[in-house]
Amino acid sequence: MPVQLLKIIEGQSGTPLPSHLQKENLQHLQEGCDHTNKYIEGIVTHSYPLTKLGDGTDLFKVVVQDPDHLCSRINSINVLIYGKMAEDCAKIIRHGETFVVAGFKVIKLPTAREDSRHDCHLEVSEEAGSAIYVRETEMVQIILPCSSGNMTCFPCSVAPKYVYTPLNHLKGGTIVNLYGVVKFFKPPYISKGTDYCSVVTLVDPSNVKLTCSLFSGNLDSLPKIYKVGDIVRFHRIKIREYNGQMQGITSGGFASLTFDGTVGAPVVPRTSSRAYTFMDEEQKTIEELRIWAASNISISGPAAKLSGVQPMLFFDLTCQLVGKAKVDGSSFLLKVWDGTKCPYPTWKVPVEAKDLEGEKVLLHQLRNLAVDILVYDNHVQLAESLQIGSFLRIYSIHSKQASADNEDVSHIEFHLHGGTCYGRGIGVLPESNPDVKELKAFLESVDLTDSQNMESICSMDVDSTFGNVTDLELHLQRCQQLSVTVLTDHQDLSNTELKTIITSTAPQQYRIRAKLRTYKPQKLHQSVKLYCSKCNSLQEVPDRDDFDLILHGSAGTAPNPELHNTSWYESVTWTTQDQKQREIAIHFVKHDEMLQYPEDTLLMIEGGTLKEIWKLTKKFKCVIPVRSTKDDLELLDLSAPFLLQGNVKYYGCKQCSTPKPMKNLSSLAAEQQPSWEPTEIAQVLGIELLQYVFIMKFTLVDETGALNAYLFDYEKFFQIPASEILTNNFLQQKMQMTMNTLCPPGKRFGDLPWLECFIRSYNVRDAMKNQVYYQIFDTTVAEDVV
Repeated sequence: MPVQLLKIIEGQSGTPLPSHLQKENLQHLQEGCDHTNKYIEGIVTHSYPLTKLGDGTDLFKVVVQDPDHLCSRINSINVLIYGKMAEDCAKIIRHGETFVVAGFKVIKLPTAREDSRHDCHLEVSEEAGSAIYVRETEMVQIILPCSSGNMTCFPCSVAPKYVYTPLNHLKGGTIVNLYGVVKFFKPPYISKGTDYCSVVTLVDPSNVKLTCSLFSGNLDSLPKIYKVGDIVRFHRIKIREYNGQMQGITSGGFASLTFDGTVGAPVVPRTSSRAYTFMDEEQKTIEELRIWAASNISISGPAAKLSGVQPMLFFDLTCQLVGKAKVDGSSFLLKVWDGTKCPYPTWKVPVEAKDLEGEKVLLHQLRNLAVDILVYDNHVQLAESLQIGSFLRIYSIHSKQASADNEDVSHIEFHLHGGTCYGRGIGVLPESNPDVKELKAFLESVDLTDSQNMESICSMDVDSTFGNVTDLELHLQRCQQLSVTVLTDHQDLSNTELKTIITSTAPQQYRIRAKLRTYKPQKLHQSVKLYCSKCNSLQEVPDRDDFDLILHGSAGTAPNPELHNTSWYESVTWTTQDQKQREIAIHFVKHDEMLQYPEDTLLMIEGGTLKEIWKLTKKFKCVIPVRSTKDDLELLDLSAPFLLQGNVKYYGCKQCSTPKPMKNLSSLAAEQQPSWEPTEIAQVLGIELLQYVFIMKFTLVDETGALNAYLFDYEKFFQIPASEILTNNFLQQKMQMTMNTLCPPGKRFGDLPWLECFIRSYNVRDAMKNQVYYQIFDTTVAEDVV
């Protein structure tokens, strides 16, 4: 049969399909029926690699979805293409393209399907007289067998006329095209399954907000959004209604373009599509949205520079990756620079040199400019895949001060915490990005020799630096005498010998220079205690068996169904299939009458086991174990944690707490952006929060005497949060390395390093006598100890 060129525009052919062909609905397909003059049309949602059957025949499989019946029980079907037609189709058919097939055979599957696909599949081949027509988003291709037996492809440019729906005209159950300005976004991250997910909140001049959850197995097919204020164009996005609000989700054939939202910037779309249309009138739409957004939403300004970073900030950073290394299973190191120097000393993450990827010479040159960023949990997989030399925008980095009690900190640390709250994530910027072009030009202008002045002595001639060998030896001896600790205050105090301190009355404060002869406990995890600042009590951290027993006891109380699905939380219940057939209820706290994303959600659970609760903490931000009463939900025994967040369990003081009903949480849920901070949760629930602290006894010695001084520390001395040490192997190793440096095992007294620290003396009276004790304060471990 002669080759024909067919132009298919929005489901209608400019050159019509053969007149005898009629469109068939997927719902009506049945094995044994006559489909000779029928054709099926839909969107390609999946395609599988080309394979060969046992006899050498090529097989190509695609899944085609009917976009007009997405809410139907059956809305997609498998199509199996055989022979030469399979080979040619595999070269050009892509996800999202419109697919038309005629001359197919309907085959019943041996088992019923549980998903939305048809219980039959279509078989297509040249021998059966089949024909396939493929329309890309903006290009038309026709695949027909010609008289020679080969497949011929005819492309033809087509410019479909799209209709765009304002956000205030959206209706549930529809698939639309739309424009919007990005008000909030989360960079793509791995979802619960294997797909990537990106969350985008859009606004437009109708003053309506639309939050879209976009999923794809291909990272490149998600919108390339770099900052708030970017403008997006979505084609074929599905709208659904939930709790009276519209939400957008990806559907078959979803496609996007992204534009810089800056007024006056070039109108150049970002997309990974091979072909797309962009009409002249759409450029006008972009310009109008830019002008509207400039005066109606808070547009992101330039990302922060390292030179402008302050402690205790969350900021976005545009930078270049120069090194990376695996730290442990839940964290990963990125070494980055932006050509400027951080005004504070920065933490260097301890990793083996052999584990650090990157150009060694460049890393050495940038040792005073590059900073270490430790990324956690769901960001690790993406961080591992980053290429050295790539340009990044890292969102919501936390610059954490080493001393929470003193603004004049010894150093700061950079963390990208787990989860996606506040848009946390990592974006890879192309070299065509204007910010990258500007950064590259700046990096090329940086004189690396200027950044190394601090260590220039290492490159000087030894004889010119030190007058003779004796001077050099004296210098090295002084270097070995340097303290491994840093004083963070009271610089006016002079050193006092331990002998003088022991014979002086209390209370007083001293500055000392001594060596650490021994410390207790030797098992460092035993140093972590729980402290109540109200009654000054200390207690051991309960072990998991205690918690497990309390949970088993509470499981005997069945959830009260009258307490389910209130105005501020939504409930789900089920009965386990084990012998005990436990009843479990989970109550998801809502915000603005909507469920939040898991990483932003606080939930309450009744009847769960310890294992089940730990699984929930890996996905949801906060978990509170509760039980039902007649009138409200209530906390368990305060011997159990009242809150679990990540790997940390939070406890309340039994003596000082007055637990309140869980309904008091509704006041936090009603806030504009609930942070679910443990201190706020404890306050509204009437809990006096117990703090994790390090309690250790140091035996300090100098040439005049020895004394025992107690270390009472949250995270200042070790620069490690006591709340995380019990569940984080990396932090445990860091603490052990620190103690091995302060008190090297097997070393003679003369070889021990010097510690400079402040200690205070105080009196403790009992019925028999008065005793003087000593406590270390305002001292931190030096940055370069580990």
